Amino acid sequence: MEKVLTARIGKKDSRSIDTYLADGGYTGVKRVLTSGMTPEQVIEEVKKANVRGRGGAGFSAGVKWGFLPKDTKGKPIYLFCNADESEPGTFKDRLLMENDPHQLIEGMILASYAIRCRNAYIYIRGEFYDGARILERAIGEAYAKGYLGEKILGSRFSLDITVHRGAGAYICGEETGLIESIEGKRGQPRIKPPFPAVSGAFAAPTIVNNVETLCCVKHVIDRGAEWFLKIGRNEKNAGPKLFCISGHVNRPGVYEAAMGLPLKDLIFGAEYAQGMKGGKKIKAVIPGGASAPMLTAAEIDDCPLDFDGVAAKGSMLGSAAIVVINEDACIVDVAKNLSKFFSHESCGQCTPCREGTPWLYKVLTRIEAGQGRMEDIDLLARICNQMANGMTICVFADAAIAPPLSSVTKFRAEYEHHVTQKRCLVGARAAELVTV
Repeated sequence: MEKVLTARIGKKDSRSIDTYLADGGYTGVKRVLTSGMTPEQVIEEVKKANVRGRGGAGFSAGVKWGFLPKDTKGKPIYLFCNADESEPGTFKDRLLMENDPHQLIEGMILASYAIRCRNAYIYIRGEFYDGARILERAIGEAYAKGYLGEKILGSRFSLDITVHRGAGAYICGEETGLIESIEGKRGQPRIKPPFPAVSGAFAAPTIVNNVETLCCVKHVIDRGAEWFLKIGRNEKNAGPKLFCISGHVNRPGVYEAAMGLPLKDLIFGAEYAQGMKGGKKIKAVIPGGASAPMLTAAEIDDCPLDFDGVAAKGSMLGSAAIVVINEDACIVDVAKNLSKFFSHESCGQCTPCREGTPWLYKVLTRIEAGQGRMEDIDLLARICNQMANGMTICVFADAAIAPPLSSVTKFRAEYEHHVTQKRCLVGARAAELVTV
């Protein structure tokens, strides 16, 4: 597939506005602001392209924009770019921000015009220090060239973009937790409804979109919805997509392909991850970041990497962060490691999540150390079921249970081996693998 989102990455001075303009950058902004294209027409084009959110949920960006009230009663409309990329195994947005920041800025200008936003924010993960500085320089260049500020390119449209650094909280990747953080509060998700499009930041209508999603908007306006829909498996799963792949593969990294790329092609393809390290077999694959249920080696056959294709396999595409686990890995140890992360990152607002995530980690640690009981296996499933399906304000608890619940369901024999033999099925003593 022709590279779209990553077409400029690797070019000399790809961060510079001069090279961006030389490569045709900001032509979409110029055309929209000088041709008389209305905000409603921009929204309609994005709806027609069915640009589904690339941050995890896969919800249509154009439809989300359409939820904004027609009468805001004098309140401003805000656009927040969610750049709080904290999902384990995910590193695609960082690549875009650090290497082609003006692509994101142009996408934000177009989205802001469409929703009639005057002030937009990039909420970037606190650890992305270099990325924040790169974005601030690029925004300064855009102001200097007249693409940001008052009456952009002589039009009536004005826009300011501000970079806001987070403080390293995973939960602020959830849109209402992000909004709370920008307001200066503790990053804790809100009860919905009201949804942010109706009452978000400072009680004003707010749209939150992911970095990759906004970059796609730029290309839809440049090249049209029909072009976008021709890329991918079908019109419900269309467009270019960035896939992160890590774990026990020969060439981990970020790869761009059409939505619907077969999972096995990404793992074994010569232009992608180039197969398993040491020729090992696959035991499991996490297809959408740590919060996605695991797939077995058998389940990855005929699995297209798009929203509907992965869902049909009982998991989710999420942030398209594929983590490959080989035959030598202990699944119990993998689940324990991920549960430690979720236990640490829970905001503590909801009792099932605040109490459940540490319990999952404790029980998994006990099993992995060779001190588990057979009833602990069912206890894990019971804890997970008490945390899921709307028991909490946000979906963090549902994300946290994905590794242990899917691993217990699909690799129960490994758990039973830990209990009965007090060691890992792969050979090493369980107690020797535990670091306290």
